Amino acid sequence: MSVIRRLLRNENNYNFIKAWRVGLIASAVLVVLSLLALFTRGLNWGIDFEGGTSWELPSNGLTVGEARDVMRPFGQAAATIQTLGGDTIRVRSELTSEEDAGKIRDALAAAAKVEPGDVAVTTVGPTWGAEISRKAIRALVFFFVAVGIYITWTLREWRMAVGALTAVLHDIIISFGVYALLQIEVTPATVIAFLTILGFSLYDTVVVFDKVRENTPKVSVAGRMTYTEMANMSMNQVLMRSINTSITALLPVLSILVVGAWIMGAATLEEFGLALLVGLLAGAYSSIFIATPVVAWLKEREPQYRLVNERLGRRSTSDGAGPPPKRPVEDLVDVGSVAAGTGAAEAPNGAPAPSRTAAKPGAGRSLPSSYSSSHPPRPRKKGRR
Repeated sequence: MSVIRRLLRNENNYNFIKAWRVGLIASAVLVVLSLLALFTRGLNWGIDFEGGTSWELPSNGLTVGEARDVMRPFGQAAATIQTLGGDTIRVRSELTSEEDAGKIRDALAAAAKVEPGDVAVTTVGPTWGAEISRKAIRALVFFFVAVGIYITWTLREWRMAVGALTAVLHDIIISFGVYALLQIEVTPATVIAFLTILGFSLYDTVVVFDKVRENTPKVSVAGRMTYTEMANMSMNQVLMRSINTSITALLPVLSILVVGAWIMGAATLEEFGLALLVGLLAGAYSSIFIATPVVAWLKEREPQYRLVNERLGRRSTSDGAGPPPKRPVEDLVDVGSVAAGTGAAEAPNGAPAPSRTAAKPGAGRSLPSSYSSSHPPRPRKKGRR
């Protein structure tokens, strides 16, 4: 309860710098696994992208094996058959003639003991599927360009645009990797959901970046923290807001999956909600563990912030965090040598050098013997009477 209380009061002080290192390693592993899944298993593109014919009907007890037996006499034993929402079955195969599509519809309706009118038949040509794919890629490219320009112009920092786009690319790779690994069908609803979650991921990232930009003057004015430490402080300041935003966005998505897809059996809602769920989780993670550390890494390489790092490093060393810095030779001076005008003498055995300022006679500090022997005292002049 104390953790929740500190979060609600915005009194948390977590060390995100250490968590960033672990998060970047975990992200690298997830990205590699996602790319392997994409190259080895590939995506299960829907009919709208590849073209073909699909039949969708109430299962009414019809199993996947029984549906495949129905398709075998028509030479479609390799058709893709899946159950949606528990009470709907979808069969997809290569493009067939209108006559064969009608015969398969009647056979599936008879096997499921439903009316032929209850079977939805969809036929998409390969030209239409290729056009949909090109439009999806074009929309994604336009999205990247528009977001990069907008963040650079709004936050006046191109490095933040790089960090935000890196997080978005991370979300896309992981989301498609999950779809490739589980062989979930990619439909136009999936693409729409991905574009939606990219916008959400950017919203959460911009919230963090705005707080970072607000705290940036503290690095140069106060000079007491590095840019990375300031970013860590900013993350703590907006942590509760990020958590609230993520929870608020995830609750409707869970409602879509539970009520719309699993209870009501709406297949389109399942495709849309699943993509949203995967993307929202990846976006909430990348806003903290990808976007912000990338910006901090880029900013730390600027000369002004590099000087801050060096200055703070020297100060922490002299404060006892490490070995004391070497003192220059001119600081190691004997008091008598300074007074006599003879060169500098180093203190023996590395002892701390005495002060450069010679003590005045009569000020409670005796002069060295070398000074008195080489300079006999002068007689005091008597003033005029």
